[in-house]
Amino acid sequence: MKYLLLTLAIGFGFYLILVVGLFFGQESLIFIDTKLESDYKYHFDADFEEVTIQTEENAKLNAIHFKVKNPKGIIVYFHGNAGDISRWGEIAERFLSYGYDVLISDYRGYGKSTGRRTSEKMYFDANQVYKYANNLYPEEKIISFGRSLGCTFATYVATKNTPKHLILETPFYSLKSIVQSKFPILPSRLLLRFKFPTHQFIHEVNSPIHFFHGTDDFVVPYENGKALFDLAPNATLTTIFNGGHNDLADFELYWDEMGKLLR
Repeated sequence: MKYLLLTLAIGFGFYLILVVGLFFGQESLIFIDTKLESDYKYHFDADFEEVTIQTEENAKLNAIHFKVKNPKGIIVYFHGNAGDISRWGEIAERFLSYGYDVLISDYRGYGKSTGRRTSEKMYFDANQVYKYANNLYPEEKIISFGRSLGCTFATYVATKNTPKHLILETPFYSLKSIVQSKFPILPSRLLLRFKFPTHQFIHEVNSPIHFFHGTDDFVVPYENGKALFDLAPNATLTTIFNGGHNDLADFELYWDEMGKLLR
């Protein structure tokens, strides 16, 4: 009996450490940000302008506006949770070949962007980024594009506005659902400060929606993204068999379908 009690006590201790670690360390687990000096100079192959988007008194977002000649419109690109736009800009550049400008910004705490992070503030920021694009282009020429974490922001702005199209690459139903699937013993509903409930937004989108998801995605399982798709009105889905979380652009099908959307 003594050994059983000792084993239970040790197990509970480890569980408590895990719970406390998730509660206090969740921001560093969710946002794998990298920082840039304020005088950092970007280098991209395409023509671009570095811009600053002021979202509130003590917060500003650093952004890159890639430009093409005679643009058909602009893609507002919300990137994933790791790295900054010095890296993501190279990914966003690929979409210039379709004749659209691309606007990509860093979240608070990423790159040169500043400000304290909360879910509410980050959603507010996303809408400010969209408004910046809308000052340059009418909505019928704006595409809201989300990649992974960025899907929740791209979806949110599509509920507050009416872009021409909403494109979601490897989206999640909610961050809470991802944590629950990976750590089912944790009370994630109580612990998570960042729940990012994309499923609560998707049914409010009036624009056409297109999903891209791979069947071998071990970060955001295909079933999780499919559950979001099943809630979405006016939506289509490209399933990429054997596609993972970060390699969909390596598949010909990805670019074939992207070409149909953007050309």
